[in-house]
Amino acid sequence: MLTINTSDLSLAQLQNYLQYAIAPRPICFATTIDQAGNINLSPFSFFNMFSTNPPLCIFSPARRVRDNTTKHTLENILEVKECVINIVNYPMVQQTSLASTEYPKGINEFEKAGFTMLPSQLVKPPRVAESPVQMECVVKEVIHLGENPGAGNLILAEIKLIHIKEEILDQEGKIDQAKIDLVARLGGDWYCRVTPENLFKVAKPLTTLGIGVDALPKAVRNSIVLTGNDLGKLGNVEYLPTDDEIDAVRNVAEVKEILDATIGDSSNRERELHELARVWLVHDNVNEALKVVLL
Repeated sequence: MLTINTSDLSLAQLQNYLQYAIAPRPICFATTIDQAGNINLSPFSFFNMFSTNPPLCIFSPARRVRDNTTKHTLENILEVKECVINIVNYPMVQQTSLASTEYPKGINEFEKAGFTMLPSQLVKPPRVAESPVQMECVVKEVIHLGENPGAGNLILAEIKLIHIKEEILDQEGKIDQAKIDLVARLGGDWYCRVTPENLFKVAKPLTTLGIGVDALPKAVRNSIVLTGNDLGKLGNVEYLPTDDEIDAVRNVAEVKEILDATIGDSSNRERELHELARVWLVHDNVNEALKVVLL
């Protein structure tokens, strides 16, 4: 394993390692305005939500590494403590990237990138009409992390209004993760797209107390077939099945076929049973998979 002391790296090298490793990062497409009424629109991937009560997002326009200058977004917010956070999805990602061009102050990135300005209801900066979710925010605090090149400036933005396009909602009025078509930043020029094909769910162990991987037999924990993700699923069950429940799975056709074909061949039997369990785990048939590996 490569081990690096961050103090031994140049800023460019450190930035490269961090941005490739700490990813994907959601994109804050921020609209701001200065006291003279000049509008700025710029994307930032140092961004996330940090509180629900109050509803708070934080994004960070860092000082430029090459010359230690600050960005217009930060300068505007220090004058007018309001912003709109426009969420970026795939249909607008190329225009969003174009808006990151360092145009001179006073140049409106809405016009340069071809976006439509939509008046906000509570704050002065306009919204991006093309964005699937637009959040009007009041800036509560700006925390300067340093005066050196690359230093961040944390903007704590409290969300006051949320505007959501109805076409990304499900029948219950909630945002449909498969419809919003989000994108996120990776390292360098790389992005990723959240499509229905690469979505998956992980059951949260909030309402039950999982038995833990350590409660599984050693042969299961050291399986040459089961992965760490497989063990995580098995360890998230509430309790181990009873001996009768385990014995009953012998009558399942796929299990019976393996047992009959591997009489006297314990190593191949274990491997084939674990492979069957993996197939069932892929289809979230966790309880039956657990019974199989405990045979």
